Amino acid sequence: MGLFDRFKKPAVNEDGQQVVKVTVDGGYQPETVRLAKGGPAKLVFERVSDKGCLEVVHSPELGFESELPLNQEVSFDVKIYQRGEYGFACGMDMFKGKVVVK
Repeated sequence: MGLFDRFKKPAVNEDGQQVVKVTVDGGYQPETVRLAKGGPAKLVFERVSDKGCLEVVHSPELGFESELPLNQEVSFDVKIYQRGEYGFACGMDMFKGKVVVK
């Protein structure tokens, strides 16, 4: 395991769908998630702290935006057909993360 591998998280396959959970706690944990190209995928965000300006998460590239109520999971179905990196951020774009598609 490389020095920065702990900041990346691969998807877990649940009933044929790639699923990645991101904990929102003064930032995004992990900051980088990995998905395989094609197939359905779901990003699940759970805000567990009121630190920072993380009440909203959005991604114009992936087509989602939502408030994140404290201690509740909010999920987004995403369709990714091309390899690349897709960003997500808080409402003020101060805290950022990314989805890496291979």
